[in-house]
Amino acid sequence: MKEKTILLVEDNPDDIKLAQRAFSKSKITEQINLEVARNGNDALDFLFGNSTHVKRDTKAMPAVILLDLNLPGINGLEVLERIRSDGRTRLIPVIILTSSKEEQDIKKAYGLGANSYIRKPVDFKKFSDVAQQLGLYWVGLNEPPI
Repeated sequence: MKEKTILLVEDNPDDIKLAQRAFSKSKITEQINLEVARNGNDALDFLFGNSTHVKRDTKAMPAVILLDLNLPGINGLEVLERIRSDGRTRLIPVIILTSSKEEQDIKKAYGLGANSYIRKPVDFKKFSDVAQQLGLYWVGLNEPPI
């Protein structure tokens, strides 16, 4: 039975497919549910059980959130800030997985409480390796306080 969830917050359909393929190839999807939020609003609705996620059990939080910064509407940094400001989500590990190389984004993300900042590899093989490592560490090895 899949007990843990990874929430992928990503608006690019190609990157979503790439992540799904990478997690599938790494066999991590046999142990987890991969949920996808396509923008910041949807991610927050998923986490807090609003809108189309009103029936979701909000006591079952994701084991980890993979968060892109460049999202339509509420951007990734704003999503991170909202996650860290709420007691229900404050302790969920948040990994920034983005194409941004901007030093200010890296500093701001860590300042807001990101657990890690990773630039998305464009190459599928490298992306698969990153996905496998993220899954193994954050879902398999990491002991969260929640």
